[in-house]
Amino acid sequence: MTEKPTYEELEKKIQELEQAESARKRAEDELQMSEEKFRVLFKKSIHGILIVDIETRRLPYANPAFCRMFGYSETEMLQIGVEDIHPKGALDYILSVFSRQKQGKKAGATELPCIHKDGTIFNADIAATNIVINHRKCVVGFFIDITERKLAEEALVKHRNHLEELVKERTHELEEEISEHMRAEETLKESEEKYRTVLEANPDPVAVYDIEGNVIYFNPAFTRLFGWSLEECLNKKMDVFVPEDAWHETKKMIKKVLSGERFSSIKTWRYNKKGDIIPVSISGAIYKDQDGNPIGSVINLRDISDQKKMEAQLQQSQKMESIGTLAGGIAHDFNNILSPILGYVEMILMDTPKDSPVRESLNQIYTSALRAKNLVKQILTFSRQDSSELILMKMQPVIKEALNLIRSTIPTTIEIKQDINPNCGIIKADPTQIHQIVMNLTTNAYHAMEETGGELKVSLKEVELGEYDIMTPDMTPGVYACLIVADTGVGMDKNLTDKIFDPFFTTKAIGKGTGMGLSVTHGIVNKMEGTIQVHSEPGKGTQFHVYLPVEKNSPEEQARHSTAKIQGGTEHILLVDDEEAILTMEKQVLERLGYKVTYRTSSLEALEAFRANPNKFDLVITDMAMPNMPGDKLSVELTKIRSDIPILLCTGFSETMSEEKAESIGIKGFLMKPIVMKDLAQKIREVLDECKI
Repeated sequence: MTEKPTYEELEKKIQELEQAESARKRAEDELQMSEEKFRVLFKKSIHGILIVDIETRRLPYANPAFCRMFGYSETEMLQIGVEDIHPKGALDYILSVFSRQKQGKKAGATELPCIHKDGTIFNADIAATNIVINHRKCVVGFFIDITERKLAEEALVKHRNHLEELVKERTHELEEEISEHMRAEETLKESEEKYRTVLEANPDPVAVYDIEGNVIYFNPAFTRLFGWSLEECLNKKMDVFVPEDAWHETKKMIKKVLSGERFSSIKTWRYNKKGDIIPVSISGAIYKDQDGNPIGSVINLRDISDQKKMEAQLQQSQKMESIGTLAGGIAHDFNNILSPILGYVEMILMDTPKDSPVRESLNQIYTSALRAKNLVKQILTFSRQDSSELILMKMQPVIKEALNLIRSTIPTTIEIKQDINPNCGIIKADPTQIHQIVMNLTTNAYHAMEETGGELKVSLKEVELGEYDIMTPDMTPGVYACLIVADTGVGMDKNLTDKIFDPFFTTKAIGKGTGMGLSVTHGIVNKMEGTIQVHSEPGKGTQFHVYLPVEKNSPEEQARHSTAKIQGGTEHILLVDDEEAILTMEKQVLERLGYKVTYRTSSLEALEAFRANPNKFDLVITDMAMPNMPGDKLSVELTKIRSDIPILLCTGFSETMSEEKAESIGIKGFLMKPIVMKDLAQKIREVLDECKI
């Protein structure tokens, strides 16, 4: 028999029951409040919430947002299943989720297509989780309609594609490309990388500044040319970079670029890190942010040092060509003056007894006229209008011969050193002119050391010049013979070296020279398709470098002209010249030599005389420079009348007439003015005797 509880025990038990009941009521109240709260959240949620029974695939509950999203009423929702709200492919995925749910695995989240009540398809982000309701396994799905987000993403993709097209179309506009690439973050990164590669590969220096003029970028070419690295100058101004006399122009460029204008190919100067001045061509443009506001400038600097040198050489070449043309014209007129002087003096000397007191005076006149003739030849050489014959030859013997001659004429206070390479190749030249070059240059060196003495060094070597080694636009890459004449004399500054090849320019005292030596040398070298360079500094001497192209062919034996004695003849000659004094003198010389002479001062009159009786004449001698019809044109007309008529052309010019062209129009020989009687007589016999063979 059990014992009855005591009053205290019963009272305690009643208190425990009351506490348990109170706790149960509180729990029920809290559960009711929680259910109410989640019911409100469930109904008020802006996102669709759906509960699916895993076994039946029915939709026991969906919140109002879900119903609106799919277009169904709450009642209609209870009548449909999962297969009604998802296409086939998405439904397969949902079923796999259910399968994982049965196995107690989490469903996770994904993006799936959904079917609206009206049949349209839209995309939704769906997150699912397991839940048990009334002892049944269910899935709670949270749906977010991402249609608008998808449209926004597609619009963004289209927008990016549009930007890329704009960038491709406008790549030649650096500031426009930068502005376009800044419209989107990803596009900007790609653009920066691309253009950094372009700038770093650019052979021209490029500097990028912010709107305040501080450096934010140098490419490697900038560092190579100017010496400053980006680290040294980052976020600093480059005032030290601009020469003082270029500041005014630089400020104008800065003002122009900051106003939005571009500038291109402005030639100016900039310092490098060593303080040397470098000529540059500057182009610049501003770049902007995505709102179109200017935020900096991009400056391209091109080193034009080589261009400046080429321009200077071209100007010098053009100047020398102009002076040469003038000199040729003067020489032509001078020849016309000298011709009768020489001819008449020769005839007077022939008639003057050897013991005559005037013979010595006549000889002095003749000698002076010959010196004037040689001076004219030098002028014609300078103007490239001489008719010297070029042959394949080696320079070494001619140089040594000239040095032997110069050694005997200069004092022993000047030491002569030679470095003549015997293996230097063959050139195409006139040996007399090579001798003249050596004599002119060594004489010039002697005068530079005449008072102080010193060392004269003459070298000859073979050099190969590539595309970037040639000194003038007329030169071509290849192998050249390089003649160097160097002295340790007083030297020259740049002002003098710019003028030394000008005719009649000289720094020598009166009687020391005519100022023609170097200009003649310049003309000879140019005619042989070479070049001459001078390097000199005051107090450090002077070096002349003569470059002449080396020929690949072997030297050929040169035919020697006949040295037959002067003789006359009895043939009939038609003589044509528009200079009355020359015509009269030549007629007397020819008649003295025994020839019959018919003369005309007009080409047209000579042509009429020949047409009237073409077989009357055995030879035609005509001047080249004739009014109305020059000598070559007259020759063509004469040979049309009589193809075998021998023609002798007298000229002070030879540039317009080659040997092949002359032969093709019937010209058998040339005579260069001023004409000496011996040369005239010999050439006439050569032409007449050759035609008789």
